[in-house]
Amino acid sequence: MTISEQIITITLCVLGTMTTRFLPFLIFSEKRPTPAFVQYIGRYLPSAVFGMLVIYCLKDVRILSGTHGLPEFIAITVTVILHKWKQQMLLSIAGGTACYMVLLHLF
Repeated sequence: MTISEQIITITLCVLGTMTTRFLPFLIFSEKRPTPAFVQYIGRYLPSAVFGMLVIYCLKDVRILSGTHGLPEFIAITVTVILHKWKQQMLLSIAGGTACYMVLLHLF
């Protein structure tokens, strides 16, 4: 890429990012109530995305061969326990990921 292409690419990335950050504040002002559909999405979309990530991560687990999904099951259990205990999403994800990485090296 030439320097001008790099500048154009970076500018477009910045504009796209800033648009997605500021557009909701322009569309939904404090003076008007948030539409029920947007509230519904805000309530259920995080859980749906998290569930989709779990399914994606487990799609290649072979129960009948290799480690039989044991590292994955243990890491998911650790993640659930951490989340129930501390109610911190970042801690749950980091703890489950660290547990899984350690288990991969052990098995």
